[in-house]
Formats: sequence, C-alpha cells, structure tokens
Amino acid sequence: MAFQDGGTRAEVAPRIEDLRRALRTEALDGALLLHATDVYYYAGTRQNAALWVPVDGEPALLVRRSAARARAESPLSDVRPFPPGRELAALFGRARRVGLCFDVTRLAQWEWWKKHLRAIDFANASAIVRRQRSVKSAAEIEVMRRGGRALARALGEVPDFLKTGLREIDLAAEIESRLRRAGNEGSPRLRAPNLELFTGLVCAGETGAEPGAFDGPVAGRGLSAAYPVGPSSRTVKRGEPVFVDYTALIEGYVLDMSRVFAVGSLPDDLSRALDVAIAIQDELAPLLAPGQIPADLYSRAVDRAEAAGLGGTFMGAGDDAARFVGHGIGMELDELPVLAPGFHDPLVAGQVVALEPKFLFPGRGAVGVENTWAVTPRGGEKLTPLPDGLVTVP
Repeated sequence: MAFQDGGTRAEVAPRIEDLRRALRTEALDGALLLHATDVYYYAGTRQNAALWVPVDGEPALLVRRSAARARAESPLSDVRPFPPGRELAALFGRARRVGLCFDVTRLAQWEWWKKHLRAIDFANASAIVRRQRSVKSAAEIEVMRRGGRALARALGEVPDFLKTGLREIDLAAEIESRLRRAGNEGSPRLRAPNLELFTGLVCAGETGAEPGAFDGPVAGRGLSAAYPVGPSSRTVKRGEPVFVDYTALIEGYVLDMSRVFAVGSLPDDLSRALDVAIAIQDELAPLLAPGQIPADLYSRAVDRAEAAGLGGTFMGAGDDAARFVGHGIGMELDELPVLAPGFHDPLVAGQVVALEPKFLFPGRGAVGVENTWAVTPRGGEKLTPLPDGLVTVP
C-alpha cells in the first residue's frame, strides 16, 4: 500500500479510533492537534490546518491553506476553511477538557486558542500521541522498507566517487543527488525544538569527532557557525575514516543509516572500534522484540563498549557524549522509543528504531554503524539493507 497523495481511509480511520480510546482513558473530551506531522498522521494531508478530534462525533479539519487540496487528499468527511475565531466555541460544543500536545505547541498558539475557547481546560496529550505514532502498521513498515532500500542504494554508490581531495560538501552533493532522484522528499522532520538537519552528515577525519549542538553523537563541522551541522569544506585524506550518516524521507517516512568508508585503510585501533560497534549492533538487534526494556538495551551497549576498553569514546567524549544508543523513527527522526537511561516502557511490535552504536576519537574522527530496524516478535528486522563493515577504495 502506497501513501502517496495523502494516505488512505484504511489507515486514518483506525488511527482516530485508537486516539479516541486513549482520550477516553484519560477522561478527555477530545484532542486539538496543531503540529503539522500529527495532523498529517490523523488526517492524511499536510496542508496548513488544525484538527479537532472529539471522542464522539466527526473530526473536523480546519484548513488555513489549501482547503481544496486538503479535501482532495484527506479521507475525513468534515474538511472546511479555518473559521473565524468567534465560531470556534460552537465547533467544540460541550467539550471542557481537551488534549493538546504541549511539547510542540508554542506559547503564542496556546494563548490564541485559550482566548477563543475560554471554557476549555487544556491537558497535555503529547504522551498519548507519541506512543500511538511510535507503533507502525504493516502498511507503514512496508513504506519504510521501500525507503530503506532507496537509502541503501544511494550509500552503496559512495565508493564510485569517493577519492582524496574531495570536499565533504561535494561528497554530500553526490549522495544527495542520488537520494533526490530516488524520491527523497526533503529534510527529515524533527519534533524537538531548535534541532536542524539538512539530510545527513559527511565527516572526513577529525570533523567526525567535533562536538556540536545536534542531539546525536556526530554533528559535523558544517559550513558556518550559523548552521554548525553537516558537511564542511574539509577535504578527504588517505587513511582516515569518512563517516557518512544519512536520512531519506520517502513517502513521508524517515529512514536513517550510517557507514564508514576510507581511501586506503584505517589505523588498526579505529578499525577495531568499528568492529566493536558492529558487534554491539549485532548483539542488540535480536533483542528489538516486544517486552524488551529500552534502558536495559542501552546498558548492554555501554557494558560491551567498556569491556572492549572503549567506554570513554562511546557515543562521544566527556560531557559531549550522547546518552542513548538508538531512537524511534517514523514520520519524524526523533520518535519513541529511545534506547537510553530512564526509558522503561517495554518495546512493542511495530515500533521502528534507528540503532546507532558509534565511537568518537577527538582529533581523528568517528566510526560506527547505524541501521533502521522494525521491532518484531522475532527480533529486529533490518530495513536498510547494506553490508555494515568498512568499505575501502584504493
């Protein structure tokens, strides 16, 4: 089942019913969804709109632009232009306690809605929406399989153009042109505020281990302090790790993977660290199964890194080290679950996780592996089919 052109009633209707059941459990009268990705998930259209989902009665999609396209794309029956503020109270009827995703609602938005819906008490529905969205249907996972194959093909062609003297940004352009031709729709959507990423990272040598603002182990140097993430103008040199970490946004779903390349060979200690990263992945992947605890999987990864004598380089160095080894992924890059301390809700079949054990060596670079995996009763299903090991060119 393809999701081009806005999704299908077969996907949207069960999502809304699942949302309603969760709202009733929390004694909420409905949910007001303002975040664009959440609206798309429940309404099947990414037009500029707000979605009102009462626990009883038809949802209403309130479209600022374009109502015509929203009607063509969404399976919802009530799609209307955004009404004047004075008409909103009537739309919400007797609802008094309404869920709102506080994690992605700006204060100015909240104040505007409070002004026009004075009788309503807003409660935080972020956990409800994020938990539901973390579990993908069979159709969603099939879309992600297609995206994973496209991303793997693009990274599989890196040896065709990798050479010394090539700038990181030029290597990135070669990858990105292939992804675009394969159907990449753009930069991955991120739920967390103040996080930016174009489509991926290319880091040659020491730039792979430079600290940065991006919430991950590898940030890259970027081209300026205004956008300090991603590839820079540094050139590839012989005998150093060329760390490539890319996303693909295919039919609305993000895939994530990384590989290490080199011109010539890597120093023995970096090559060994890459082998340890792959071994950590291979130990955790079969445990991506229902009932497993994300925090426990993170602890296993840390223990394995420390046993290999690499604990001080795992997922970064010092205070800049990332405190996770995997993250949920779907319509956004940063979804639930997170394989990190403090995350104790068991894994659920249908969740999708980007598993990314990596080691950073200040002044030398980054090595590691990342793949996107579906959680299944049989353990993780790899959705990014490309060999994991070091790839070298003469």
